[in-house]
Amino acid sequence: MPRTPNSTVMRTMRLRSARSLLAVGLTAAVVAGMGTALGAPGPTVSPGGRLAAHGLPSVGSGHRPGPDILYAKPPRAPQLENTGVWHAKPILVSGAEAYRSGEWLYQDFLFDDHGATAAKDPNDPYGVSGHLYSPAGGTFTYPTAKVYANNAADLVELRVKPLARATAFRVTLDTLKDPARTAFTIALGNAAGSATWPHGAGVSSPASVFLTWHGSSAELVKAGTSAVLKPAPRVHVYRTRRQVQVLVPHAAWNPGRSKVRTTIGVGLWDAKAGSYLKPQPGSATETAPGGGTPTGVAIVNVGPRVDEPMPIFAGSNMGDTAVGGMALAPWWRDRMQSEQLTLGDLSPLSADVDFAKLAAKQHDDSGVPKTGPMDRIFASHYSFGQGLDPSKICYDLAAGFSAGAKCIGRFVGQLQNYALYVPDKPQPPKGFGLTLLLHSLSANYNQYLDSNNQSQLGDRGPGSIVLTPGGRGPDGFYAGVAEADTFEAWADVARHYRLDRDWTVVSGYSMGGFGTYRLLARWPDLFARGFSVVGAPGSVDDQLVSLRNTPLLAWNSTEDELVNIRTSEDAVAADAAAGIPFEEDLFLTADHLTLAANDEYGPGAAFLGTARVDRSPAHISYVVDSTEDSALARTVADHAYWLSGLAARGKGNATIDVQSEAFGSRPPTPGPLMRGAGALTGGEIPAMAYMSRTPTWIPMGPVAPNRDALTIAATNLARVVIDVRRARVTCGVTLNVKTDGPLTVVLAGCGKSTRFSG
Repeated sequence: MPRTPNSTVMRTMRLRSARSLLAVGLTAAVVAGMGTALGAPGPTVSPGGRLAAHGLPSVGSGHRPGPDILYAKPPRAPQLENTGVWHAKPILVSGAEAYRSGEWLYQDFLFDDHGATAAKDPNDPYGVSGHLYSPAGGTFTYPTAKVYANNAADLVELRVKPLARATAFRVTLDTLKDPARTAFTIALGNAAGSATWPHGAGVSSPASVFLTWHGSSAELVKAGTSAVLKPAPRVHVYRTRRQVQVLVPHAAWNPGRSKVRTTIGVGLWDAKAGSYLKPQPGSATETAPGGGTPTGVAIVNVGPRVDEPMPIFAGSNMGDTAVGGMALAPWWRDRMQSEQLTLGDLSPLSADVDFAKLAAKQHDDSGVPKTGPMDRIFASHYSFGQGLDPSKICYDLAAGFSAGAKCIGRFVGQLQNYALYVPDKPQPPKGFGLTLLLHSLSANYNQYLDSNNQSQLGDRGPGSIVLTPGGRGPDGFYAGVAEADTFEAWADVARHYRLDRDWTVVSGYSMGGFGTYRLLARWPDLFARGFSVVGAPGSVDDQLVSLRNTPLLAWNSTEDELVNIRTSEDAVAADAAAGIPFEEDLFLTADHLTLAANDEYGPGAAFLGTARVDRSPAHISYVVDSTEDSALARTVADHAYWLSGLAARGKGNATIDVQSEAFGSRPPTPGPLMRGAGALTGGEIPAMAYMSRTPTWIPMGPVAPNRDALTIAATNLARVVIDVRRARVTCGVTLNVKTDGPLTVVLAGCGKSTRFSG
């Protein structure tokens, strides 16, 4: 079985307190020994006619930094495709509306199909076993039959388009295994007062007519009556694209050039009863949904919702408990939806669709956020079915199980989401920086949305985009497909924003702190710096020497009940033994959530700063651990900086340490730990005291003369390829090699390889 994130954490990470694994980013001092930036000119990825990525990492020669999945061309995404009369590009920003190519579009949130709020279903797939600290606002749970996939009423997009003789509506769903099991109603018109929705939907709103689809048919009824308007709408269901197109003839309803109030609600359909399938109180069964309200609200997902509230982070209001998170933090952006569904009143949830603008084919993206916090949708290369599969557990503390690199994640479909913060600043000439801010265990991608953590990291310097990937679920520990998700989201950001390819850092809280260590150890040439908050090295504790050129700041707490003091002290010892540039700040009397509730990250932003990636350092240490790799996810870490083709000779890790003497430098060596102290101010807590530890650095004397030589020390390594250009040596380089067995050294571009015996 793959190693768990950390043996000590396995013993101590008891979810015994109702403390939320929220995320924070804090630091106190700049670590000495920064590397210098190296410009890496080269073409950006141009993915075959689709949106090109601007500012992905590149180098002039040798292996490109990071995993192959980061550079993969965008996949085909049927749910985002157009056919027939539809031509507008999707918005892909949730909670946004736009006018494009004569179409009105609304983009909904993914996995927000949680319905009204009542008593919780104890078998809720978003519950204790999964999203303990990112609970849904609504309590609706799907029937347990596989055809529903825990997601059969999840709205992705609504489009409206006037045609010559009809009005066209197109609804895209995230899951559509059986169209006969799903239904939607679109309330149209500006009639005064509120009308009850048809077919037992259990809600009301202003409307003149209601358009209802289920299976292969649709009907248009006059609001407040049972009168069916003729001629009947025409329906076409595109199963592969999970799209439903409904054409309403003008003879039945004609909006002309008016503004039409529009609301859509999606739910499940009871074919036998000819009505919406109402959830029952309590647990779902194979055929009946659970978590229902006494009033029988059957609508599950509603749009448009352009004013869904952000999470509430103020520590004095929320506290540091899961109970506070449940009450105040709409982690799935479904809070307003659940409140209005609980009331049975959808009046606040609507948009006025301007058919005059549609007729004139005006382009209007004013309803699409350009800066600040937002949620985005992208199409993944990976799909393992539809909807949500709670059985795809990646980490189970109670069972002592970690899927590691075999992790697939609970959100098995192609469409995935991530949170983004775009600074309200002019785009820098080289593009924005990129900060990966990884979410915690049992949390989701909206963990940091609209927090100081997100904005202070994003607003530093000329501006850095802050990305929190979904990670395919709550427990992936950024391994396997969950690791690939991080890089797919990164590539998607690069397709929509211009990035500075050499200004990238990584951070995260708790599981995100573990993920920070993991990404730095596996892909050190992607990042300038990193900092882990209440995290630990976990499964990469034997790969820390790989961080030789990526300064790290770690924040831990003395009273942490999850990543306890023994774990954090072991991490300090391991960092020191690895000889890497780091600082650990240990907050006194703080527990696992104190830093999160404090919500102050100015010093952390200062530490990350504008440091740039050194992609060609003089000295490289790297550890190859194939157990952390996933060929499926295209995340095979067998290269770093100007080394590639690294292959172990036998079982276990392979290590290599290479120093190029052509740089004319002698880097300092780490000495004893230096201790310090300080206090963090500016947050919800007036002052938080900490003690700090960081290595002292011992200079190695005068600068060495440039020599065309490489000094190599390797264990269990069968092969290495060296890019001589970036190592600043020639094909006639002198190789000083120490190895514990046969090792082949290949000089790229020289047509030369040399085999050394142990």
